Amino acid sequence: MRHLTVRHATTYRYAEPVRFGEHRLMIRPRDSHDLRLVGAELTLSPPGNVRWLHDVFGNSVALVDFVAAAQELTIVSTLHLDRYALARPEFIVEADAALYPFVYSPGDRTDLGRLLERHHPDPDNTVDDWARSFVIERPTGTLDLLMRMNAAIRSDFSYAVRHEQGTQAPAFTLEARSGTCRDFALLFIEAVRSLGFAARFVTGYLYDPALDSEAAGAGGADVAGAGATHAWADVYLPGPGWIEFDPTNGLVAAENLIRVAVTRDPAQAVPVAGTYEGPPEAFQGMEVVVEVTSRTDEVR
Repeated sequence: MRHLTVRHATTYRYAEPVRFGEHRLMIRPRDSHDLRLVGAELTLSPPGNVRWLHDVFGNSVALVDFVAAAQELTIVSTLHLDRYALARPEFIVEADAALYPFVYSPGDRTDLGRLLERHHPDPDNTVDDWARSFVIERPTGTLDLLMRMNAAIRSDFSYAVRHEQGTQAPAFTLEARSGTCRDFALLFIEAVRSLGFAARFVTGYLYDPALDSEAAGAGGADVAGAGATHAWADVYLPGPGWIEFDPTNGLVAAENLIRVAVTRDPAQAVPVAGTYEGPPEAFQGMEVVVEVTSRTDEVR
């Protein structure tokens, strides 16, 4: 078990005071057997009225109505978490699904629904062809297939920070051979869906000991995507259930992945979204700072 603190600060700046519309925050994880939320603090400036709800996927979402105009909007979320993970993850896949290709049971197919379907155009079948290139023989090991695809994005693509909103089309990411964690997660999801797997998008954070003063000198693998919100994919396999694949770093079910929310598509997983009333030119920019550190305190 690792004790972690996540501080996620978002700041919007304007040339003049503006009024703010409703903001939607997806920044609080739900408790599970592998992640325990010990404490959570939400600081807003200007102040706002907060309503909590669960979305269609069961994620925890805050809706905020701000009460005053301001030139600067600051939203700071601080989470205290206990992250549980197996030192050696074991995935005991049911015999009928251990080799690819396989078919989900009728019950699983009904419940997985649109998580089995492609969501983005692939007019030249480039994503299809890329995915099929990993099926080196039939049958082939299901887990080996998924791990090869996950590792290939890590080794063959370049991670590049991009400040524009949204996610690249998977076919574009494949052609450019570069992207952000959201781009790589979506490419992986669409590729495995093309092979018949159910997959979903995960948003959260990434713990990197190299950026943590509490863990200075701890070493560990070089990771990309820390210092900001992170994204990866889940794939459903009969037996182990949902397995986390982080193609940005080539990780599988790693303890430094801190899940906040899961959705069908990246567009449904925006950590902070909202509007303002004022001239377009009033907006001067935004800044997002994410810090994930290990804790030595005994917060309970």
